[in-house]
Amino acid sequence: MKNTKPLFLFLFFIVFQLSFGQYGAQKKADYYFGQFSYSKAIKEYERMIKGDLNTSYAHQQLAECYLLIRDYKKAIPHFEAIINDAMLPTDYYFKYAMALYSDGQHKLSEKYLKKYKKYNKNDSRVKRFLKDGNLASVVFNSRQRYDVEPVSFNSTESDFGVYSNQGILYFASSRKDAVEGDVYGWNEEPWLDLFQVQEDNPMSIPKKIPGSVNTKFHESSLVFSTDYKKDTIIYFTRNNYYEKKEGYGASNEINLKIYSAIQENGEWKENRSLRINSDYYSTGHPTITPDRKRIYYTSDRPGGFGGTDIYYSNIHERGGIGSPINAGPTVNTEGNEMFPFINQEGKLFFSSDGHVGFGQLDVFSTISNEEGEIVDVINLGTPMNSSADDFAYYAHENGINGYISSNRDGGKGGDDIYKFKFTPALDIEGVVTDGINHKPLDSVKIRLFDQKTSTLAAETTTDKNGYYRLPINRKTNYMIEAVRRTHPHENVFLNTYSVKHSTKIIQQDIVLEPVLDLKLLANLNKIYFDFNKSDIRPDAARELDKVVNVMVNMYPDMIIRLEAHTDPVGSNAYNDRLSESRAKSTYEYLIANGVPREHILSYKGYGKRKLINHCTSKKDCSPEELELNRRTEFPIIQIKKGVILAK
Repeated sequence: MKNTKPLFLFLFFIVFQLSFGQYGAQKKADYYFGQFSYSKAIKEYERMIKGDLNTSYAHQQLAECYLLIRDYKKAIPHFEAIINDAMLPTDYYFKYAMALYSDGQHKLSEKYLKKYKKYNKNDSRVKRFLKDGNLASVVFNSRQRYDVEPVSFNSTESDFGVYSNQGILYFASSRKDAVEGDVYGWNEEPWLDLFQVQEDNPMSIPKKIPGSVNTKFHESSLVFSTDYKKDTIIYFTRNNYYEKKEGYGASNEINLKIYSAIQENGEWKENRSLRINSDYYSTGHPTITPDRKRIYYTSDRPGGFGGTDIYYSNIHERGGIGSPINAGPTVNTEGNEMFPFINQEGKLFFSSDGHVGFGQLDVFSTISNEEGEIVDVINLGTPMNSSADDFAYYAHENGINGYISSNRDGGKGGDDIYKFKFTPALDIEGVVTDGINHKPLDSVKIRLFDQKTSTLAAETTTDKNGYYRLPINRKTNYMIEAVRRTHPHENVFLNTYSVKHSTKIIQQDIVLEPVLDLKLLANLNKIYFDFNKSDIRPDAARELDKVVNVMVNMYPDMIIRLEAHTDPVGSNAYNDRLSESRAKSTYEYLIANGVPREHILSYKGYGKRKLINHCTSKKDCSPEELELNRRTEFPIIQIKKGVILAK
């Protein structure tokens, strides 16, 4: 932590105190979740549960969503639905414990905290949470999802507030080697100017933006926009001296104002001061919504909630700026909120020292409900935030890459610019299909194994569309095992070492070959005949209808033989006639109900000549053993056209 307060804070205060079908439901739900739109995500995950689609995953996500919007009571039932699943990631024990604690269930909470600690001995979050009760922030940051590193063009002075446009980064800097004139008395650094540097060229040297925007005062916080003529303009912050009238205290005070500038002949020229400015308070650090219809900014104007608040104004069609509207008490506190940024999904990010965080200023994101109303804020966690001041969040349109500014330890100057890379959660999904008819297979058990440790990482079951989805780690070797009663095991091997950083889903479809057993394929139960009869009973008809379905609808190229067998009771002649009659009845039923005649090569009764156990009479066999021999067999000759399996 530096001995001097960061420069951007001083800009606000000299006299004043520092003050983003069912299958579609999951895709939509995950998209809303990734964009912090948890209320919308909840609706879609609930649709998944109602439709019996990947319900375990939906319960996990619903538990997360309700925690993030601080509705702990609604989170608890979803935790209860999954908490005893042996495949559940261990961090859910912590999250469940936090929900229970907030609900006053301290004894049960302690149980799951201890269970979590058993698997995560070096995690200090449990102690920290119980100390300050910061549920939402801690839970959101249970997994670090950002990589942060300083940019190469930081100076030994202050650099902060990045904005990117067409491959060029714009930022504020007081670097001594490029800023002329007097130094700023607060920290003995030059006054801030606006600079530009090529984003993807590490050899590029920062230069002042061309034109007359930079002056002897501070300029910072640039943002690109367009005017009513669709011409490119910029908004930026500049301070100015205001000489107060007698009776208002000190004679001189620095205030911030937002100005616009237009480009002429490749140079930026100040155009005007916005009407939201005042000589009596500060207004600065503008950002524009993606649709260019609203401007957000920071101000310490009277009537706010604290030192500085986030405000916004509508931008009229002709370019005029509407009256200031406070972003409200969910965003603004008795402390300081500043440096707003609106991402491509319209989500507000800002810095604050009034919300519970890791240090002084931390970066936060807002949570909005389905009506777009801000209902909560969440801390972006470490390493985005530190024990120092972290501010000026900016993200590219992809939401993966961006920049923050910080005066954290280890920096080069007073404030430094850091680039971040967001690592999205990675999932694997796919559709399991039959290798013969290419139709999707439901009820396939999918198990994911870590090859290195030979441990089960996750498991699920395909839905009615053959679809599955599982969480997966990066830089890991996996084996996927797919199992269904009607299809033998299939193992698929893959690794995630070469997966792109921005990838969120890996597609892995699986093909399973069916077993060559018609009884299994049709899920047949015993086919019964009345004593000494060959008529097809209603219960037998139901079973034979399953055979029809397999041969007509599932595998229309299937060719079979039909064999009937009896138990050993009675003479050979009697049993031969009875079995032959039953085989013929079965054959005629299948033909009458749609099976092509040529798809049953033959039907034959074998009587008691092919017993499957030791039975010879009622004397040496139980009724159950005798029953095993009274059976109808459907040996498969062909399942796929042109491929003969047996003769």
